[in-house]
Amino acid sequence: TAWRVLQLGGSELDAVERGCGQCEIDQCDGSVGYGGSPDESGETTLDAMIMDGNTMEVGAVADLRHVKNAIGVARKVIEYTKHTLLVGESASLFAVRMGFPYEDLTTQKSLLIYSKWLNQSCQPNYWKNVVPDSSKSCGPYKRPEKVTYEEEQNISQRSVHNHDTIGMVVIGASGTVASGTSTNGAVHKIPGRVGDSPIAGAGSYADSTAGGAAATGDGDIMMRFLPSYQAVEYMRMGTDPTVACQKVISRIQKYAPKFFGAVICANTTGSYGAACNKISGFTQFHFMVSSPLLGQPTEQVVDCI
Repeated sequence: TAWRVLQLGGSELDAVERGCGQCEIDQCDGSVGYGGSPDESGETTLDAMIMDGNTMEVGAVADLRHVKNAIGVARKVIEYTKHTLLVGESASLFAVRMGFPYEDLTTQKSLLIYSKWLNQSCQPNYWKNVVPDSSKSCGPYKRPEKVTYEEEQNISQRSVHNHDTIGMVVIGASGTVASGTSTNGAVHKIPGRVGDSPIAGAGSYADSTAGGAAATGDGDIMMRFLPSYQAVEYMRMGTDPTVACQKVISRIQKYAPKFFGAVICANTTGSYGAACNKISGFTQFHFMVSSPLLGQPTEQVVDCI
C-alpha cells in the first residue's frame, strides 16, 4: 500500500500513513489496530507515531482509546498542532475534533483473549514485588509493607509473538526519509503503559540527511536505548545499514541478553538491513522490502545475532 502511494505521486509521509493505516485496518498479526492485545482491564488502546525526516517534525499518540486510525491521528498532530505527543482520552478528543469516528476497539476475539487470561489467574502479567503474589493471582496489587525484591522474571514465560508493531521506513526518489509505527502494545499490559512505538528515536526515527530506522519487540526494554535514533546516527557516520542495526542490538544485549527485539535500517541511497536478538523461538527476523530494483514487495530474512 505504501509503495503504491509513492508510485501514484504521494509524499513519503503519505506512504507511511497509508501503509501503517492499512495494517491497522487489517489488524496485522493481532498486534496492530483494534481488537487485539487487551490490557489488564480488557480494553484495547493504540500507540502510533510518524516522523518527517526533512523537517524533523514528529506526530504521535499513545494510550489512544476509541479511535481506530492511530497513525492518521498522529499525522494530524503534526499538521494541526505545535505539539509532538498526545495521550489517553485527551488524544481521543483531539481525534474526534479532527473528524475521526469514536468507536469501540473491543472485538469478540479480544474479549476471548481477556477472559482466557482471567481464567488462568492473570498469567503472565507485568507486575513485580507486589502483594498478593502476581505470579499466582489477579490482584488488585499493592506494594508490600516490607519490600523484598525478586529478580525480574525470564521472558520465557511469555510468548515472543505476544506483541509486535508495524514499523516502516520510506525513502523517496530524492532521498527524502519518513518513518512511522503503529501498535496496540503489549497484551495484558498495565493500563496506562506506553511502550517504545510512539516515542521518537525509540519506535522509529527519520533524518533525510542520513536515513531511517524502526524497531519492534519488547518496547519496555528497547525504549531505554533509543535504538532507532542510535541506528540512524551510526548510518550518518557511514556505517552500513545492516551493521548499524547489529550494533544497536549488541548494545542492548549487554544489559538484557534475553530481550525480544529487532531493528530495520535504511540509508538515503536505498541500502537497507535488519538485525534481531537471538533467543529461544526467535532465531530469524522477516521484513518486507519494496524498491525499483524489485518487481514486487519482497520478503527478506536475517539470522538473529
